[in-house]
Amino acid sequence: MRSIIGHHMLLLAGANVIIARSDGHILLQQRTDSTWGLTGGLPEPGESLELTAVREVKEETSIDIHSLNFLKIFSGQDYSFILHNRHEINVITALYFTDNWSGDLVNDAKEGLALEFFSASRLPSPMNNEYVMYIKYFVNSYRCPPDTD
Repeated sequence: MRSIIGHHMLLLAGANVIIARSDGHILLQQRTDSTWGLTGGLPEPGESLELTAVREVKEETSIDIHSLNFLKIFSGQDYSFILHNRHEINVITALYFTDNWSGDLVNDAKEGLALEFFSASRLPSPMNNEYVMYIKYFVNSYRCPPDTD
C-alpha cells in the first residue's frame, strides 16, 4: 500500500490491552526500539478489534485472556503521527482492560525485548505519549487498585 500512497496519511485501526495483576501493576512491553508500551497491534483481515486484542496478547506474551473489558476508542488529531521513516499515520485505537488472565509470561523476541509489570504511578521511560494517555485514562476513569510497592 505504501508503494501506492507514498508518505501520505494512512488511517489504521488497532487494539491495545491494559493487563493488570492483583496488586494493580500494569504489564508493559519493551519494544525492539527500547520504548515501553502496552501489548496490542493491528487486526488481521476480517478480525474484530476484540479478537485482535486477544491474539496480540497471546503472540506477544504467551498468556491467555479469559475476559476482556472494552474501555474506550481513542481517535482524532491527537493520534496522528509521523514515523521515523516519514510515513504519516492516524490511529484509531480500541483500548481494553483485563485482570482475568493466566499463564506464564514469555517474551517473543521478534515482538519486543522484555515484559515487566509496573505501577501506574512509576511508568518506565521512554514511553510513547499515546500509551501514557491510555494508562492515565484508565487510572482516572476506572478503579485502579492502590500501589503496593
